[in-house]
Amino acid sequence: MGIRSGRLAAGMRLPSTRSLASELDVSRTVVVDAYTQLVAEGYLASRRGAPTRVTAAARTPLPTTPARSLVPTFAYHFHPGLPDLAAFPRDRWLSSVRRALRESALGVLGYPDPRGVPELRDALAAYLGRVRGAAADPEHTLVCSGFVHSFALVCRVLRLRGAQRVAMEDPGWMFHRLIIERAGLEPVPIPVDALGLRVDVLATATADAVVVTPAHQYPTGAVLGPERRGALLAWAERNETLIVEDDFDAEYRYGVNAVGALQGLAPERVVYAGSASKRLAPGLRLGWLLTPPSLAQDLTLEKALDDAGSNVVGQLALADFITRGDLDRHLRRMRQNYRARRDTLLEALARRLPDARVEGIAAGLYALVLLPSGVDESALIASAAERDVGMEGLSWHRSRPGGPPGLLLGYANLPQASIDKGIHLVAEAAAAQ
Repeated sequence: MGIRSGRLAAGMRLPSTRSLASELDVSRTVVVDAYTQLVAEGYLASRRGAPTRVTAAARTPLPTTPARSLVPTFAYHFHPGLPDLAAFPRDRWLSSVRRALRESALGVLGYPDPRGVPELRDALAAYLGRVRGAAADPEHTLVCSGFVHSFALVCRVLRLRGAQRVAMEDPGWMFHRLIIERAGLEPVPIPVDALGLRVDVLATATADAVVVTPAHQYPTGAVLGPERRGALLAWAERNETLIVEDDFDAEYRYGVNAVGALQGLAPERVVYAGSASKRLAPGLRLGWLLTPPSLAQDLTLEKALDDAGSNVVGQLALADFITRGDLDRHLRRMRQNYRARRDTLLEALARRLPDARVEGIAAGLYALVLLPSGVDESALIASAAERDVGMEGLSWHRSRPGGPPGLLLGYANLPQASIDKGIHLVAEAAAAQ
């Protein structure tokens, strides 16, 4: 400690092992061993016939600061992608973890199949086939660390296969664009209207693939209409291109019927991507891809080189959680809770921001709120942040400038009283503009 803190300066002569042992009243062997270790670590220099000295290489370490998180925190955070974290079924999940560890073979804790453990791939195939109408084959199912990871793998494989351009919705989730660009591909923005992606515009563009959110368009909340679903699949078949289906929150519908997965209609043309982030919690870092057979080998290789396989204990726990019906029970309970919170949000908006307009179907974890044209979206978000309210702006997800100002207000992770209070503070921020 004396050397690292600088109290013993470089070049300082240290007592001999004999004299230091006598002073400390310990065996000389103890001191010799300590000096030898410090010499090996580079703190001391010693040679025969010369005194032991502190080396010039010994430096005072840089001061450290407590670890901080890059994730912002607010008293009222209308995060559009967060489920109710307080409602995460901890006891049920812990039971699944315990069963997974108790009942699995010892070998399961070795290096895993990069596609994911067979138990989870089987459970996902059965669940997605039953709930989402997907054509799920466990042999062509790939477990990843959430949607961002899985979509990045797809984009990298597309790039390796010679693709150059990937179409995306505009407005569309900003991470779609960032991931496409990060893979060395060019994003091609395609406009969205009340019926979802404008497939007629896509047909006039040049793209090797397209990423869509057909069940609940992010961020507008639209559903891709039946005619457009057919036109999109026809576009992919005609051009021998790929559709990436981001099915991020399809199980959450409030008073409207859910539409089936696009992948179930053309599994050879659609890569289906889902995750546990909205269904359970983002911190689990578990996602999945249903891949066309033609892509399965390349995606598996890319996944193996990326992380050598995802967390096995979490995979086995999720497999148990799904198989025992706990996921179905959790989603039923959350649908009731989220519908009530959405109603609270709409009531608060009608009372406190009557000029705002809610867009999209009654579904998911957030609502898109369009603001009057004179509102400065960025200034409103900054003013709300000063009042400890966190929000996302609609402009964050546009590829091109323009369009009305708007907010994406997530309600799932806020108690109803906090939703009302948060909207009250947003109204205060709007009035202060």
